[in-house]
Amino acid sequence: MKSGTGLQSRQREQKSDAPAAGDEVLMGRVVQGNHEAFSLLVHRHTPRMYALARRISGLSAEAEEILQDAFLRVWVNAGTWSPQKGTFAVWLGRIVVNLCIDRRRGDRYEPWGDDEPLIEARSDLESELFQQQQTEQVALAIEELPVRQRTALALCYYEGFSNAEAAEILDISVGALEALLVRARRALRERLAPLIRT
Repeated sequence: MKSGTGLQSRQREQKSDAPAAGDEVLMGRVVQGNHEAFSLLVHRHTPRMYALARRISGLSAEAEEILQDAFLRVWVNAGTWSPQKGTFAVWLGRIVVNLCIDRRRGDRYEPWGDDEPLIEARSDLESELFQQQQTEQVALAIEELPVRQRTALALCYYEGFSNAEAAEILDISVGALEALLVRARRALRERLAPLIRT
């Protein structure tokens, strides 16, 4: 009876420890084939990485595929990551960005039509439509930026990576990243000038 209780308390301690474990600890477990640790990493990083892939690719279905491919690569190549190469989030971000860029170089993905947002009927439909048009114009202007500028914006402004982390993900210097951001902001100001004046 005592040994069963001891086993249960050890299991409870391990379970309560698991969510608090850092990425480095979890990756050590993933290298050993631990599926629970991998699931925790997936759960922890999916929202941010999905948002990043969505902003670069422009399509939710494509972003989901990119994310699945990225986590598959994490599982298969877990042994190649080390903290000396940067944080896990930076390593995963680099995988996601590279997959997005690779897809953009290949054939353009065509959605089935499920990505179109539905407009709910509301009392102030006119202002909602105007706001939606503005959002679409901003999204279109960002979509027209060169992929590296768009990626730099997504990493720094939308996904909260520091300039140093974003530069590491893109494998460029911080100065080069800041130059990308300056060019992206300038291009957006020019393209959105009519929208800003109205």
